Amino acid sequence: MKINKLISKSLSLPMAAISYNVSQGLSALYPDKAIIEGSEWSFNVQGYAAENFCTLEPQSYIHNQISTSWNSWKKSITANAEHAYFRVAWQGNKLEVILMTWPEGCSTTRYYWILADTKEIAESFFAAVCEWYCQIEDDEILVFENGYWQKSEELSKAIKSATFDNLVLRDRLKQDIQDDVANFFASRETYKAYDVPWKRGIMFIGSPGNGKTHAVKALINKMQQNCLYVKSVKSSSAIDNANIREVFDRARQSAPCILVLEDIDSLVTGENRSFFLNELDGFAANEGILTLATTNHPERLDPAILNRPSRFDRKYHFELPALTERLAYITFWNDSLKPAMRLSGEVVTQIAELTDGFSFAYLKELFVSSTIRWMNAMEAGTMEKFMLEQVASLRSQMLSTTTDLLPPNSSESNN
Repeated sequence: MKINKLISKSLSLPMAAISYNVSQGLSALYPDKAIIEGSEWSFNVQGYAAENFCTLEPQSYIHNQISTSWNSWKKSITANAEHAYFRVAWQGNKLEVILMTWPEGCSTTRYYWILADTKEIAESFFAAVCEWYCQIEDDEILVFENGYWQKSEELSKAIKSATFDNLVLRDRLKQDIQDDVANFFASRETYKAYDVPWKRGIMFIGSPGNGKTHAVKALINKMQQNCLYVKSVKSSSAIDNANIREVFDRARQSAPCILVLEDIDSLVTGENRSFFLNELDGFAANEGILTLATTNHPERLDPAILNRPSRFDRKYHFELPALTERLAYITFWNDSLKPAMRLSGEVVTQIAELTDGFSFAYLKELFVSSTIRWMNAMEAGTMEKFMLEQVASLRSQMLSTTTDLLPPNSSESNN
């Protein structure tokens, strides 16, 4: 019951005094125990136990507060301890772990205390849990969204199916990207020999639908390096800065790795810009991290991110496909069609010429929508007709979308 009183009393204190009061109370209650404490995010003892590396036995003589949430990704219930006292069995050792949570400003502090017979046992257990949590299996992709990391089977499958073979890009863009990244990961000793921090920043720039996302996936698939994928640094449980720190902390522990910052213009705001740059400029602390950012809107990025040397030194531009790329892309799709649906070489060339200004995404939609119309009609020899009609329809859609995005007083909106 003394533990109950200690926790209840501590939670009624000012936030700055909570951890100190609990530590003081535990030292008095367990003078013969070694105690280590902290708020390290990778000490996920419940996940460690769920993988059967240790056993957790909640102590019923105190109130264990467990919050329950629905994990839509796994289609399962997730239980997280807010306040709990566990007896732990690990590698023949008996330990005790106390977990507590309290609000602190706009974020939440999750704190733990580990009690063991010796400091060595406590530290070994702590290290084992953190090391397990930071490991990334060969076929896993970790995604950061809504304030926490999760393994994405869907993204992993998409990456495994993405290759540069089915990606059409201008000139040597595909090869330059692959050479750049492969050389980085192969050059650790060269960086070291010349006292240059072994880190790299590259950025994919271009309007939507021109291959940036496919190139990212194909690159991850080919390089076979640890990958961390950041979709958002916003969450209801923590401020942006705390989430940004967690992202870079995880990347440093997972290095060498590729850290993907999807739509960096939406991730970095005026409020978190300075903190983000401090983490990005970690110098030797970011050793082995290749930061790969994508953006549809480079004009929205602060010059300190876009143009400052040593942050994103290499920028690759994904432009609208020219006639050569459109012809190659349309030929690729045409060859994948059933024989009854295929276009003649003359029509392929005609479609390529008519689709000036189309992105790769619009070219893909051209084939998908035309195929659906052909299947509904089931008339041999009508694919050419549907394709030509869809070109006109999609161009009208493109013009309508562009007009909607123009300011009300723009002269172009009246043309």
